[in-house]
Amino acid sequence: MVFHTPRGIGLVATALCCLSTAAAAHGIKTPADQAVTASFDIVETRIVSDHGHAVFSTRVRADAGKATPQATGKFEGSEVYAYVWPTSLDSADVGFEKDQGIVALAVTFHPDFDDAARGEKNRDRWHSHWVVLNEDKACPGGLKVKDIPEGTKPRLPETWPGAPILIDSPDYRTDLKADLVEVHIPLEKIGAIATASFDGVTAGLRINANLHAPLLCITNIHKVASGNLSLPGKVVPAK
Repeated sequence: MVFHTPRGIGLVATALCCLSTAAAAHGIKTPADQAVTASFDIVETRIVSDHGHAVFSTRVRADAGKATPQATGKFEGSEVYAYVWPTSLDSADVGFEKDQGIVALAVTFHPDFDDAARGEKNRDRWHSHWVVLNEDKACPGGLKVKDIPEGTKPRLPETWPGAPILIDSPDYRTDLKADLVEVHIPLEKIGAIATASFDGVTAGLRINANLHAPLLCITNIHKVASGNLSLPGKVVPAK
């Protein structure tokens, strides 16, 4: 899989081809890149099992969560900033139909709308989602959160927020502090993670200004931990 970015920026794989990555207890270590905003400059990505939880973590050069989108006052055309862990999980592992696309955990901030479960509010804080990604050339970043076609009734998680895309809004503990982003997920909720592989991405997304499919596109890739989205990370027990 290669992320495609707008003309003038080039392929992410090309832009990152000179990054050397190293395994760190089956996590992914990546050299800092001063050309990337510090809060999106991934230097280490890990998933560990610890006391009954899978702990997803991304360490950046500095200021995790400091950069947030500017509010526009409108849903359509609004921006989303995200720390993302693409995985080898199947979509059925997180409550959707099987074989729907790339399953990713995402920590997001979007000041113009709420997408918490059961109508709760979350636009004023960083929070976590499961999303299913598909390729779509209509998106500047080459990927979208998969749309739900009108009139269909696919299998959806109980905490699906009601948007016509494959997104889930479970209330997982999500922490951003100093240079670290962490999400704690009970292993009973995601037992398949034990044998999964993963990667790390920082990205910007945007709601379609016309509210048509694709509704939510990846528009900008800041950094890919592996440099090529090869999912080299492996889940290991915490030391």
